[in-house]
Amino acid sequence: MKHTILFILLSITLAAKSQIPDHIYKSNIRSVKLHKVNNPYGYPIINLNSLEDLDLYFDDLDAGIKNYYYTYQLCNADWSPTDLRPFDYIRGFQTTRLSVYRISSIAFVRYTNYYTRLPDRNCVPTRSGNYLLKVFLDNDTTKLVFTKRFLIVDNKASVSGQVLQPYSSSIFRTHQKLQVGVSLLPTLNVFNQQDVKVVLLQNYAWPMASYLFRPTLYRGNYFEYTDESANSFPAGKEWRWIDLRSIRLMSERMQRLDKQPTRTDVYILPDNERKQQIYHYYRDVNGFYTIETTDNVNPFWQSDYVYTHFTYFPPGNVQYPGRDIYLFGEFTNYETNENSKMEFNMEKGAYEKTLLLKQGFYDYSYVTVPVKREGELVSFENTEGNYTSTENVYLVLVYYRPFGGRSDELIAFTTLNSLLARP
Repeated sequence: MKHTILFILLSITLAAKSQIPDHIYKSNIRSVKLHKVNNPYGYPIINLNSLEDLDLYFDDLDAGIKNYYYTYQLCNADWSPTDLRPFDYIRGFQTTRLSVYRISSIAFVRYTNYYTRLPDRNCVPTRSGNYLLKVFLDNDTTKLVFTKRFLIVDNKASVSGQVLQPYSSSIFRTHQKLQVGVSLLPTLNVFNQQDVKVVLLQNYAWPMASYLFRPTLYRGNYFEYTDESANSFPAGKEWRWIDLRSIRLMSERMQRLDKQPTRTDVYILPDNERKQQIYHYYRDVNGFYTIETTDNVNPFWQSDYVYTHFTYFPPGNVQYPGRDIYLFGEFTNYETNENSKMEFNMEKGAYEKTLLLKQGFYDYSYVTVPVKREGELVSFENTEGNYTSTENVYLVLVYYRPFGGRSDELIAFTTLNSLLARP
């Protein structure tokens, strides 16, 4: 028994070094959702030692019953694994089996829907910070299936902020600037400015995160961050959307709905570049997606999967030189890889991509990335355009590492909305 426990701990520690946050490793796994209980739009952030819980759902398209387990990995503010061992931040069992599942019914595409509520009382995180939820097969951490980020906060500071229009003439019309103030509790001893880190997220997309290591103003336990060059984000435009909640009737942005005996295909109305279009506000869900259906009762095991066809026509029907184009949103894990990359159809003069999506409501955007990827972030500039009045939500995270500490603690957070311009 002792050797088994040591082997599991060693496997978890070694496997953590090569893991990608918010990544699906198996093609049979779809529709992974981790959010606050009964709130599909609630980002997975909870208070330490509280009664708050998270819901985890995912589907296995192999449609059998498998032994899925999960564990947690504590990470620093930049998502690098800490040097702590699992029993330093997990109380109870190091791994837990997912025991609640349901075989799909009614749907043409067969799958098994798995569910659990986190944290399990027998496997509880004991420190604040960034966590990777890791799901794997047969209690073998080398058989990793997917990872999802979640956050645990131990409130030891207050944070305030505003979303403002930048002063610089070069980004005045296209960006949004955050002004952030952090007040630490007197009990926290700050020996160096870099003991405190602030991370800014636009619409909860970590690939576009801004990491602030030096405050503009530092006075005792008060930190202020107003550097426009570091605190500004391209504003983008409101997200595009597709409503797949019904596959019996066509929704607003469907061009064609083909139902066959074994599959359903949905062709979305072709999209075009919005860079030159006049900005128009409409309510969106800031890149999220939800699993919903109006065709049946339960969306989790009675929703069907749909082959969804995206088409994007660039200006002049000419391929973007030196840049690749990707579908971007929570449904692609904000990743720019082969799963989200669009292919250019020379005959049509259009970019195309087909994804197998579960019934629901999806926000998405098109982004471009240089082919050579020389450190440049994803860009809305070519496809969507940027407009400073766009409604965006921002998550402000405050981390603290005490003198001699071995991990970054999450000590405060707040959300800001550019439309409201206040917390």
